[in-house]
Amino acid sequence: MSNPATIRRPDISLLLFGLIALGLCVLVVLPLGWLGWFSVTNDQGGLTLANFRQLATDPALLKPMRVTLVIAVASAAGAALVAIPLAWLVARTDVPFRGAIRALVTASFVTPPFLGAIAWELLAAPNSGILNQWARWLFGMGEYDYLFDIYTVTGVAFCIGCYTFPYVFTLLANALENIPADIEDASNILGGGAWQTARRITLPLILPAILAGTLVAFLQALTLFGTPAILALPSGFHTLTTKIWSLFQYPPQTHLAAAAALPLLGVTLLVLQLQRWLLGRRSYVVVGGKNSPPRLIRLKLWRWPAFALCLLIMLNPVILPYAALLKAAVVRNLADPLAWSTLSWKHLHFVLWEFSGTRLAMTNTLVLGVVSATVVTAVALVVGYLASRRLVPGHQMLPVLAMAPIAVPGIVMGVGLFLVYTRPPFVLYGTLWILIVAFVTLEMPAGFQQVQAALRGLHVELEEASRIFGATRLQALWQITAPLLRTTIIATWSIVFIGVMRELSATILLTTSETKVISVVIYDLNEGGDLGAISVMGLALLLVTFAIILAVNRLPILGYRAGGRGRPAI
Repeated sequence: MSNPATIRRPDISLLLFGLIALGLCVLVVLPLGWLGWFSVTNDQGGLTLANFRQLATDPALLKPMRVTLVIAVASAAGAALVAIPLAWLVARTDVPFRGAIRALVTASFVTPPFLGAIAWELLAAPNSGILNQWARWLFGMGEYDYLFDIYTVTGVAFCIGCYTFPYVFTLLANALENIPADIEDASNILGGGAWQTARRITLPLILPAILAGTLVAFLQALTLFGTPAILALPSGFHTLTTKIWSLFQYPPQTHLAAAAALPLLGVTLLVLQLQRWLLGRRSYVVVGGKNSPPRLIRLKLWRWPAFALCLLIMLNPVILPYAALLKAAVVRNLADPLAWSTLSWKHLHFVLWEFSGTRLAMTNTLVLGVVSATVVTAVALVVGYLASRRLVPGHQMLPVLAMAPIAVPGIVMGVGLFLVYTRPPFVLYGTLWILIVAFVTLEMPAGFQQVQAALRGLHVELEEASRIFGATRLQALWQITAPLLRTTIIATWSIVFIGVMRELSATILLTTSETKVISVVIYDLNEGGDLGAISVMGLALLLVTFAIILAVNRLPILGYRAGGRGRPAI
């Protein structure tokens, strides 16, 4: 006679898991399918290639493509030129305050690029920019003379490069720190000098990381909306993302916008594939067992000049922009010097009490951030669990679907979601639901990557033990796996929450007057020229972001310490 404890009850959790996997398919495939359909149809619903023909022949569409390519190449090259020496100094030398320099790089990484663009408006606008005011005072220049003009193609490329160089820095610093000291020592023992060792040993090992990071910077520059919208449109020129956005203005040209979005999607897929190949190439690898960490190069008398160089590099993405935002937030008029007599709470009072959109936008942002981060974390945990434990048919496709949105630029996803959810049966436009769908879709790759990496290091023995004692798969996930991964889960939630707060590319197409979020309100206020109120909102956004990062990086006290798992860091 069988022991009742050993009789398996129907496991309905597998049905729930299957529904979540199906929902993931809908999230990713539906907007991209509608995007493709609209690109090859006209207003009457007939099939046509006229949209692509216009895309290839209309000068008003070709010029933004060329400008976008120039900006992307220039900003990626600039990001690499800045990140390479900075990463080498931080990873391989004894430059002072290396931790502080890394913190500044992190600050530039989490700073919303559109907020950085507004800060550089304050710094380098031809007439009112702080740097141009200083230049007139220092060099005796005329009232309308200037040294810097951020409203140019060069200015846009510079500003984008300030907030894309962390991608190159992160990959390169990790590569430099993973080079064992043994192989460089062996080169020196065999007579290789410092330059020869760097050329024959170090450079081949880090070159894939440099190229991969530069490609990511190129991709970010290619797909950004906020920075060119703030700096390019006032000068009368478009990039591809701003042109796509303009096609939704009255009268909307949705079919042409869908066609214009597809080349951006194609280039993104190509660049991501090239980056994956570079990071996975095996032309140069370290062969052997456990190796010693790289030894830091002693700079001796050059330590403080090297630190000064690091601070000089960090002036552009962090120090000067943050100082400009702070000044604009606390002085009565932008042209006023920073002095006791000019300090004022006017802008803070306006944002908190006079501007009607602040509370609604802040409430919407917090609600969307909390809901989207919770949904992404839960779905990523379930999808990662299904994929790693191979619990449903077609589990091999789940990581592909979860990571697919990483290849979709925000503006392209915004177009696809607009096309899907502005018509029956899913009319979500004008509600917060369409923004939740957008944020969940766009942030799913970040959440899935975090959870999947943690699940790989978690053995199934405890889960199987709970199954032997009668627990369902859902109970095993909730009672065993999730508690063991709670530090990763909290870090994932925080990363997604921050991503929601700084997103603008898709949001700009999907919000209405009742569903605006802080990023869109900042963009709208910038069009009205209210830079003081923008600075207050931007600083509040940064304070919330840094508070979350600080909390997450103190999470080891919450985490499961067994098995040697370290803390996640942002």
